[in-house]
Amino acid sequence: MNNSLVSIQIIPKTKNGEDVIPYVDAAIEVIEKAGVKYEVHPLETTMEGELAELFTVIEKMNERMVELGSSSIISQVKVLYNPSGASMDKLTEKYR
Repeated sequence: MNNSLVSIQIIPKTKNGEDVIPYVDAAIEVIEKAGVKYEVHPLETTMEGELAELFTVIEKMNERMVELGSSSIISQVKVLYNPSGASMDKLTEKYR
């Protein structure tokens, strides 16, 4: 069972003030390639998995921003860690 939920909002500094959406799309591709469960929301993306694995995904997301030409990146991260298990579905089931 997964032990963590991690939400991230990534804010890259673009080369010439371009729109950040293509960068955010690339960051979400990194999550998708990692194979973890995730949901995209308007202001952040939430991932579900093992804490160490999710932090590795965040590191790769930031590295991808640099590859795309970003000189600096702000990553706002929220973490729910529960050794006995954490699930997006469980946390939101009463709203569905």
